[in-house]
Amino acid sequence: MSKIILFLLPLLLYGGSDLYSMGKKLYFAKGCNGCHGISATGSNLYPALAFRRKPFLIYKLKEYRAKRGNTQQSQLMIPFASELSDKEIDALTTFLSDYHENKSNYKMDTSTRGDGGS
Repeated sequence: MSKIILFLLPLLLYGGSDLYSMGKKLYFAKGCNGCHGISATGSNLYPALAFRRKPFLIYKLKEYRAKRGNTQQSQLMIPFASELSDKEIDALTTFLSDYHENKSNYKMDTSTRGDGGS
């Protein structure tokens, strides 16, 4: 039993950080920062993604990948998400939900402008 724990412990401790790094790379490689910002803080037109709940982000990306968007603005996400694999969605949502890049400078938007249509 202890051998199993010793084998799994590094995977649990470091496996998540690899997924986080992969998600960070994908965020910039796929151009997410173009609309959602380099700190995933969003803008007047696009929602903030940092610190959002992972299940919500997974649901939205899978909906876009399936070419389902319920507003004209959310349909803009379809081309970006259509080629994402489950592993890439997992990585992106890990990066965004566990966001810890420059957290001290992050300012959560508290306006009531909606979620940007996504």
